[in-house]
Amino acid sequence: MKTVKIFPTKLQGTVVAPSSKSMGHREIICAGLAAGTSIIDNISMSKDIEATMRCLKAINVAVDEIPSMIAGRKALQISGTGHPMAAADSVDCGESGSTLRFFLPLGANLNCPLTFTGHGKLVSRPLQAYYDIFDEKFIQYFNDNGNLPVTVNGRLTPGTYKLPGDVSSQFVSGLLFALPLLNGDSVIEITSPLESSAYVDMTINCLAKFGIKVENEGGAHRRYLVPGKQRYQALDSQVEGDWSQAAFWTVGGSLGKGITCQGVNVKSLQGDQAVVDIMERMGAAISQTENSVTVNGGATKATLIDAANCPDIIPVLTVLAAVSEGTTKIINAGRLRIKECDRVAAMTRELNKMGAAITEEPEGLTIVGKPEGLKGGVQVDAWNDHRIAMSLAIAAQKCAEPIILTGAESVAKSYPTFWEDYKSVGGLVEEEA
Repeated sequence: MKTVKIFPTKLQGTVVAPSSKSMGHREIICAGLAAGTSIIDNISMSKDIEATMRCLKAINVAVDEIPSMIAGRKALQISGTGHPMAAADSVDCGESGSTLRFFLPLGANLNCPLTFTGHGKLVSRPLQAYYDIFDEKFIQYFNDNGNLPVTVNGRLTPGTYKLPGDVSSQFVSGLLFALPLLNGDSVIEITSPLESSAYVDMTINCLAKFGIKVENEGGAHRRYLVPGKQRYQALDSQVEGDWSQAAFWTVGGSLGKGITCQGVNVKSLQGDQAVVDIMERMGAAISQTENSVTVNGGATKATLIDAANCPDIIPVLTVLAAVSEGTTKIINAGRLRIKECDRVAAMTRELNKMGAAITEEPEGLTIVGKPEGLKGGVQVDAWNDHRIAMSLAIAAQKCAEPIILTGAESVAKSYPTFWEDYKSVGGLVEEEA
């Protein structure tokens, strides 16, 4: 486990946001389901993206890295047949919840066994919403007391698919990838208000880009009409920048001397773009261009933060709230407990070690801000979670003394170059022996 010492220096400068992991998953999958060859450029390679590449290869899609047109990035040449078929009997999803949930319905449509394995917290992350569907649709599946590995074997049939709205939107997206390939029309019914609907909008937008029609009936996110017998169209594309990663730099700039994050689309459908609105409510000094966001240092104040549609930016917003004036409430954050770690517990425990005043609630957090800063001078842990590691690094600049962070290597899950970018804007990090 990698341990680093992070010194409390004020961050300042310019960073180019990694490409969106969320959009990267989606574009790579759509390209793989098409007949023909696509080139998907501007890929920030990470362990999660590599897991999606492995799953494509397991359903007989050729995936090759080729030179990118963009410095420091990767491009993927993806060649599919339009008719996924098993090319392996098992596939390793790493620790990527998106990968597993996006591919399980595709695996359940191969009419032969495919086993999905994983590591870390992914082994026990909930899949019951799919198991209920598989039971109804007579899809065989075998698991280890509800945990990975899980083997699926069957053929999906057109019809109605019901999902509760309070589970991860990844279940909806997974069905949206698979159902257009069936030989008849289908409907996805959401039986309660849908959380993280912005992620489903991203999926529908990506499907449309690759020639697949899905109707969000009445725009209400309660019924999705999915015509069958559709065919994905191969195309070349560049993945847009990642707002969930940009959030570390927007908060970092606010707590420091100012950071410009380039390569983000201000008209993006990514739900995590909400970081701009939330930080503006908190009084942060923010300006935007078409492809960048700049946040300058300055005092911020408390607000109410609803985590329902932007769960991935909650850890770093917890950092901002911890040093803002007043008491911030974070609500609808229960699903953060079943991410790579229990992020509600992790941010409470680790920031409180550093001197914050956070109370953990069943579905959120109450944060009494300390604008004077935190004490630091302690050892904290990343909980094997990339977003915890990066959030604590951003918090270090508001500490009176350095912090020791264990698990610093966990950033590789989504942002392998984080520490290099952190140092490029003035962060002082030393690897401990």
